[in-house]
Order: sequence, then structure tokens, then C-alpha cells
Amino acid sequence: MPPWAVDAGLVALAGLDAWISLLGEGTPVMWACAAVGCAGLFLRRRLPLAVFLLTLPMTLFMDVAVAPIAALYTLAASSRNRPLLAGCALLNAAAETLAWPLSHTFTGDRTWTLVQFVYTLATAFAPVLFGQLVQARHDVARQLVEVKEAREHERALYAQTVLARERAQLAREMHDVVSHQVSLIAVRAGALQVAAKDADAREAARTIRTLSTRTLDELRHMVTLLRASGGKATELTPQPTLADLRQLVANSGIETTLTGELPAGISTTAQRTVYRTVQEALTNVRKHAPGARADVRLWHDAHHFGVTVTNTAPTRPSVALPSARHGLIGLKERAELLHGAFTAGPTPEGGYEVALRAPVRAG
Repeated sequence: MPPWAVDAGLVALAGLDAWISLLGEGTPVMWACAAVGCAGLFLRRRLPLAVFLLTLPMTLFMDVAVAPIAALYTLAASSRNRPLLAGCALLNAAAETLAWPLSHTFTGDRTWTLVQFVYTLATAFAPVLFGQLVQARHDVARQLVEVKEAREHERALYAQTVLARERAQLAREMHDVVSHQVSLIAVRAGALQVAAKDADAREAARTIRTLSTRTLDELRHMVTLLRASGGKATELTPQPTLADLRQLVANSGIETTLTGELPAGISTTAQRTVYRTVQEALTNVRKHAPGARADVRLWHDAHHFGVTVTNTAPTRPSVALPSARHGLIGLKERAELLHGAFTAGPTPEGGYEVALRAPVRAG
């Protein structure tokens, strides 16, 4: 029901209650107090304390229940001041116990007056307690809604976190796999453009190299966008392992030697990290050190394992290929996942060295 209909019903019921109480013996002052007290129930939602005080005179003059109980309930349901509520209940009980005129109150049996006051006080506390119960119920319902909203927000944040990790993961895999192949195409096309004697063949090689370079540039921008909202993540599957390392070296197009071995039984995550380290190092040799030789050395001892890729100085000019150094960043992230370290830097002989070191227990 709408609030105005409930208030109108309470006013009508309170008026009927007062009319029955005053029928045949009411004075104009009593009728006025009854009218003010009953009409005040229209304002009980806005001014609950004032409405309760308006019901006290009619409670003193006549034996009524609807108006004071409704006013007390509304005050208790809207106020959190418990001392105030207790005082209002005491006032209502006192007004119910006192007789008008006041001199008649103390002429009878005082024990009965005390018993009547106790019963009246219990009656007055009933709407107060019920109003507090309704208020607590509303508080619990509001808290449940807040908890539900917080859980939905937490789910949304978790979904965003998972999406960001997948983006970073995808960016790393795109750089490691796609750029490895495209840069090889660009280098081979550049070599063919220089070596070919036929003009059409040179033009075709130039076109392939241009398209490859443009593809690498677009890939770099895409990887940058994916990394903008990404973070560390687990690996994608299926992924290459150490069993594919010799095939990688053989297809690299670089004079490369592979020596050493890793401890048996290292995890697939560690194997993929070693593979990606070698792949990225050989890709950088092709891009930035044409004609250089590379040496891939696998090693391990009682506590650590790792891989070191060292290349000599370039023997011919390099092809201008785009690079944002995301590959080295990705290798550092992979090393951190193994609680290891990754280093990269030039050598005194003019070459470059990439090294991965990780504890055996992490692998």
C-alpha cells in the first residue's frame, strides 16, 4: 500500500479509538487534543518526535492506544537514540497511568497504580522494540546489498586481472613466435635482394622485405597495446621444450654451435624459458648482427642451471628492422617466474651475450 493510504488508515483508526473513549463525557479541550493527536499522524514519517509529543495530551485525558503506539513505533523505527526512546516510553507509560484531574491519581490504591504503571510501561516498550527490530532488519538488508555489490565488483576486478594477464601472455607469445619467423623472412629477403641478378627477383625480394618490415612494425605496436594492461602470467600450451631446441638452432640460418646439457627432469616451464631465451637471442642476432656466429651453451651445477648465448661481431651491415626491446623484457619476466636472473649486454669483442640463470629447485 502507498504510505499516504497507511497514514490515512491510522488517522481514521486513531480517531475511532478516541471517539469511543470520549463518547458521552468529552470536553472541548479533550476533543481538541484528540483531533491534534490523531491528525498529527499524517506527519509521523517526517516529524516522529513531534508527533509523539502531540499524542501525550490525548493519552493523559483519555484511554487510547492507537495514536501513541503508532507514534512510538515510528519514532523507534527512525531513531537510533536509545536513551531518547526509553524516555519516550516512560513518558507514555506515565501519561497512561496518571488520571485527570491529577489529584485523582494518588487518592486510590497506590499499589494498583504501580502495577498499572508497570503494565503500561511494558505496553509502551513493545512498539519501541518492534520499531528497533524493523530498523535492524532494514540495516541487515542494506548490508546484504552492499556485500553483494562488493562481490560483484570483486568478480569484475578479478576478470579484468585475468584478462590483463592473458593479454600480457599473448603479447609475449606473439613476440617470441611471430617476430621470430617474420624477422627471418625479412633477413632472407634482404640477402636475396642483394645477391639476385635478375631485376624481377630483386624487386620481389625488396617487396617481401618491405612487407616483412611493415608486419614487424605493426606487430610491435600490437604487442605494446597488449602489454599496456598486462602483467605476469602463466604459460600458454602447447609450447616447445628442450626437445625442439636443436631444430630451432638448425633452422635459424645462423652458424651456431650448441653445447652442454641441462639437468634431467626440469619442469616444462623451465624448458620453455630456456627455449624462448635461445629463440630471442638468435632472432636478435639475425636482426642486428648479420653474418655473426653464435654459441649456445647449456650448463648446470648442484644448485643452478642456465643458458648463455654469445654472438660475435657482425660482418655486414644490418637491415633496419623495428624493435621495442619487448623480447628482452619478456625474457626477464620469464626468469623472474623461475626465481632466477636474466642479463644481456655487449661483449668486449664487439658481440653480444644473453644469459639466463635459475635455481635447480625452481626448475
